[in-house]
Amino acid sequence: MKILVLSYTQSGQMDEILKGIINPLAAFDIDYVQVKPKTAFPFPWTSATFFDAMPETVLEKNMELADFTFKHNSYDLIILGYQPWFLSPSLPISSLLQMKKLKAVIKGTPVVTVIGARNMWINSQKSINKRIAVAGGKVVGNIPFIDRNNNFVSAVTILYWMLTGKKDHMWNIFPVPGIGQNDIDKAPQFGELIAKHLAANTFNDLQHDVVNTNHIAVSSNILFIEKRAKRIFVIWANLITKFGTGPVSRKIWVTLFKYYLMIALFIIAPILLTIYNLLIYPFVFKSIEREKDIVKYNNL
Repeated sequence: MKILVLSYTQSGQMDEILKGIINPLAAFDIDYVQVKPKTAFPFPWTSATFFDAMPETVLEKNMELADFTFKHNSYDLIILGYQPWFLSPSLPISSLLQMKKLKAVIKGTPVVTVIGARNMWINSQKSINKRIAVAGGKVVGNIPFIDRNNNFVSAVTILYWMLTGKKDHMWNIFPVPGIGQNDIDKAPQFGELIAKHLAANTFNDLQHDVVNTNHIAVSSNILFIEKRAKRIFVIWANLITKFGTGPVSRKIWVTLFKYYLMIALFIIAPILLTIYNLLIYPFVFKSIEREKDIVKYNNL
């Protein structure tokens, strides 16, 4: 059986996860393709380049990718490893999924998505599910790997990692940025699940098996933020592309968005979450638990 593995990574973290997953799949014919933009994004990022990537990412515009080839014309399974940027699929991955070349391979093929995220991935997965369905494929499994630290702590550490390239203890106080090594080390168990379903030639219960590992954690607070933040990001993305038509005006609008995001993340969000947890959540927790199950089982 033939497996196509698609990966985009800047830091190498996604490749580490995927290599763990495909280790138990060594008996199969694996075609590992690393997706790269024709003009690479910097790593470490600068603050300006990172926030400037937001509008096109959120609006899922196309960018030119470096050329790549597939070993085969069709596959029995596709494994797609990606990262969310600004609650959307990273720009290289959304561009990849819009290519006729890939759509031809996806058609009629089961797909397992593997996410490497800080902690917000629901909106990006909705988009991935939709694009794969439009191409005639089906997402039969979704395995998110996240940073399990506190939302605000992880926001600080991920910015530190992205802007310095250093994956260490910031100021010797904060935890190491990114997905915990304990979670990465557990990646092979998902390869074993995939191998079992490949051998049986059915993926009907793969996501149930993934959920039963208790790997997927969905926070009520993150669910609350994601349901609202994507709409705001879309508004900002449209404002920037509409009014930031020149280099100077673009820089001004992107800078406004950057400061808005910092204020929203570190000041507004804690206030809203406190109100939500005290006054709203106790009355809607049953429906929230149902939403969590929808997310875990990838019924997005």
